[in-house]
Amino acid sequence: MTMNTSPIDTTTLQRVGGQLGSNYAGIFQDDSGRRYYVKTLESAAHARNEMIAARLYQLAGAPTLSYMPTQAPDQIATEWVTLDKRCVAHFSASERQQAQKWLGVHAWTANWDAAGFDGANQGVVNGQVLTLDVGGALAFRAHGDPKGQAFGTRVGELDALRNNDDNPHAARLFANMGRNEIHQAIMKVTRIPDESIRQCILDNAGSPSLADKMIARKNDMAQRLLAESAAAIATT
Repeated sequence: MTMNTSPIDTTTLQRVGGQLGSNYAGIFQDDSGRRYYVKTLESAAHARNEMIAARLYQLAGAPTLSYMPTQAPDQIATEWVTLDKRCVAHFSASERQQAQKWLGVHAWTANWDAAGFDGANQGVVNGQVLTLDVGGALAFRAHGDPKGQAFGTRVGELDALRNNDDNPHAARLFANMGRNEIHQAIMKVTRIPDESIRQCILDNAGSPSLADKMIARKNDMAQRLLAESAAAIATT
């Protein structure tokens, strides 16, 4: 879904509902009846990190909620939508396949919370599968703790999201993907031009070093494709 670029002043909104996830948040409504889900995060850096992640998802074509900036630097807002389904367990076979198409984007952005607890970070609106929260992507965990060296230039998440015992929720969604499906998911990232990645990050107050890292992570994914293709040829 698209993103609005006009910052909203959340102090002018009326709270009409409580939080749904792990961060302090609520459903808010403006004078015209439009509703937003507003999260207050641990820091402005964590909020900026999530906005950059959302922009990178959009750059790759991966569906998310409609993110928008807020005047408060430590807040994130998304347009409120009524979900048809909110849990991978309720997905049809075709909806699961939709979700699996974006494994490469989740891995590239190091979104360890791609599936969410018990699959609750994936939802369906009007037949389209969405990632509902990207707060666990890039440099921070969903609760705001920095990932440190665990967020490097090697994209180990391509495997970890499919077979890590510490993340059974993601494994239940991605484990049964075949080689070709994984390759197609990777190519959704590797086809993005380096300059588009850099511009996306810098335009959203990200650092040049983060841009360099995300380009390096894309290249690591491209090298994996080349290595696996070479191995497949060698065995024929």
